[in-house]
Amino acid sequence: MVNLKEIQDFVKAIVKTGVSEVDIKTEDLKLSIKVHTRDNSKQVTETTYIQQIPVTSQMPTLQTTGQTIHAATTTTTPVEFREEEKRDDKKYITIKSPMVGTFYRKPSPDKPLYINVGDEIIPGKVLCIIEAMKLFNEIEAEVKGKIAKILVDDMSPVEFDQPLFLVEP
Repeated sequence: MVNLKEIQDFVKAIVKTGVSEVDIKTEDLKLSIKVHTRDNSKQVTETTYIQQIPVTSQMPTLQTTGQTIHAATTTTTPVEFREEEKRDDKKYITIKSPMVGTFYRKPSPDKPLYINVGDEIIPGKVLCIIEAMKLFNEIEAEVKGKIAKILVDDMSPVEFDQPLFLVEP
């Protein structure tokens, strides 16, 4: 990947040389610089076009959790969809992250998940782990109910106060 500072330095060097146009093409970068000057004036305008060509790579395979994901086929606009989703979420209790860290749904890679959608929970039941600064903190339920939604993917970064689960009381 090309460093922005290197490109800026390169553009300045081109302007100093007095060259009016430069095109550079490599496998992963296309750079076009055109320098326009006004008649006998010191004022210089620069036009820089940078196109980063995406590199294809093999996608990692994902382990399935047994959940079926269905595509939404409604005709609502994004704003209507968010408002509809918020109305639905009001009937649930939201369990939020008490810290910044990495969210894990199981105690170790070879162990089963702590909970799944539909599982009944009681206060004190471990729901997940959040790793912060190499410390693994078990997050326990403080309410009784049934897990309605899991809002965070396994091994994802989470922020303080970010919703993790929706619980149907």
